[in-house]
Amino acid sequence: MTPEQLIEKFGPRESMEYDVVIVGAGPAGLSAAIRLKQLAAAKETELSVVVLEKGSEPGAHILAGTAFDPRALDELLPDWKSKDAPIKQEVTDDAYVFLGAGGGHFRIPNALLPPFADNHGNYIVSLSNVVRWLAGQAEELGVEIFPGQPAAEILFNNDGSVKGVATGNMGLGKDGEPTDNFALGMEILGKYTLFAEGSRGHLGRRLMEEFKLDADCDPQSYAIGVKELWEIDPSRHQPGTVIHTAAWPMDFGTYGGASMYHGENNQIFCGFVTALNYKNPYLSPFEEMQRWKTHPFIKKFFTDDSGKVNAKRISYGARAITAGGLMSLPRTIFPGGALVGCDAGYLNVSRIKGVHPAMKSGMLAAEAAFEAIQKGRQHDELTAYPDAFRDSWLYKELYKDRNFKTWFKKGLLIGTAMNGMEQSQFALRGNIPWTLHRHEPDHVQLKPAAECQPIDYPKPDGELTFDRLSGVFLAGVMHEESQPAHLTLKDAKVPVEVNLEKFAGPEARYCPAQVYEFVDDENAPGKKRLQINFANCLHCKTCDIKDPTQNIVWVTPEGGGGPNYSGM
Repeated sequence: MTPEQLIEKFGPRESMEYDVVIVGAGPAGLSAAIRLKQLAAAKETELSVVVLEKGSEPGAHILAGTAFDPRALDELLPDWKSKDAPIKQEVTDDAYVFLGAGGGHFRIPNALLPPFADNHGNYIVSLSNVVRWLAGQAEELGVEIFPGQPAAEILFNNDGSVKGVATGNMGLGKDGEPTDNFALGMEILGKYTLFAEGSRGHLGRRLMEEFKLDADCDPQSYAIGVKELWEIDPSRHQPGTVIHTAAWPMDFGTYGGASMYHGENNQIFCGFVTALNYKNPYLSPFEEMQRWKTHPFIKKFFTDDSGKVNAKRISYGARAITAGGLMSLPRTIFPGGALVGCDAGYLNVSRIKGVHPAMKSGMLAAEAAFEAIQKGRQHDELTAYPDAFRDSWLYKELYKDRNFKTWFKKGLLIGTAMNGMEQSQFALRGNIPWTLHRHEPDHVQLKPAAECQPIDYPKPDGELTFDRLSGVFLAGVMHEESQPAHLTLKDAKVPVEVNLEKFAGPEARYCPAQVYEFVDDENAPGKKRLQINFANCLHCKTCDIKDPTQNIVWVTPEGGGGPNYSGM
């Protein structure tokens, strides 16, 4: 049954009204909620705020063991240290290292590093734990948080403005028909709705199309970040050390890099980022990370003096990253609401930091929404939000580094050299007189398989390197398998007739959770069909971005489904 038919049969949907509705309990959404309540308290007025979160709890879908810049948090909650925030391990050292294919490496002297590479004053944190803490701060201020309630649909007024969202229906069978446990979603209505879904938010994508928000900016650019959390031997642990690597195992024409953050309790956060504009359809971001760990410079952290692995992988996950920067930032407002955080694309890719920009953007949108409501407005455009952004430190930070990602279209060596010149304290210092532009989206970058060399990835050893399904288990992924697949195809013929035939089935490699498999078609001997194991899905959104035909569309599963990250 169609959504309209379900409403006709079981409706009308119940509704709840708030002053501000926020979609997503991540850093941006929770910062917006906290700021709204702070402003209301300062004015001694009532303001109702609700946050919808598709994960089982705030933080369940948050993935970013990271070097956290507390600048925005200092503004939002200046007393965060006295509130026992899970932000303890200060950065003590930065290391930027080029890895060689033969096992060698070269560390750039710290004195030559540009300012964006300096993590002095930052903290190594588990972002999922920070988000759980932020949720507690929001609830203490009176914010209502509804976990396990994905916003599945945008609701519009007759004039075309956004009036809120509807949560997903529950209790549909695989065939899309209602079961005995069926329940309609609810309408959550607000004077303004802020969308903070994270990278490639599925409602954010719908808003881009509806209001043509990206008509005047460069095409957005994305990456996939594959993360692993390890517990290592204390003798190998260097608390506070931040390591970034470039080059191997990537070729010089593919943008990517890796990180290792030494946090508390003998834990290290390992991450591998692959830009989704890569060209070789045989590339697998997951397996690139597994290879990276075998480099002698990296492997030593996981092994004893004899070379035996004496560390334990304790968590795993993956997530898309919105990495286009300022020139790909869309119009962030529309009648009735705004995009904040990575739903818009505020991440500073040069600093490899998206948390403090997300928080600041949420705060700026909150201030604009509060001012509008105080003046009796609703469902119009919050023009004060982009105006405030252009006057903020966040705009200055992103403007200075606006060319960073685009330079790497010319390869690792030129990209490194030009960014060094633009940002170095000995050269332009970020005072760049030119602006580079990007003209094509990531999904058109793949070359036909016939033009590319297959990549021979080594088999995992189960100690240092692993297969995808072992990671899915560690991520705590849960989906009700009797529900309709939330990974949908516009045309069921395209995966085999186009993607497999022309590009050797890249979805089987770019997915970090073995969701997509080409298997023998029992109804057509000698041919293949695409099998979608949606229950494995990490909600990373890579398929929605990289599919060369844009045939895969990610929609929300039933509430609470997906990964349950702990400590990531």
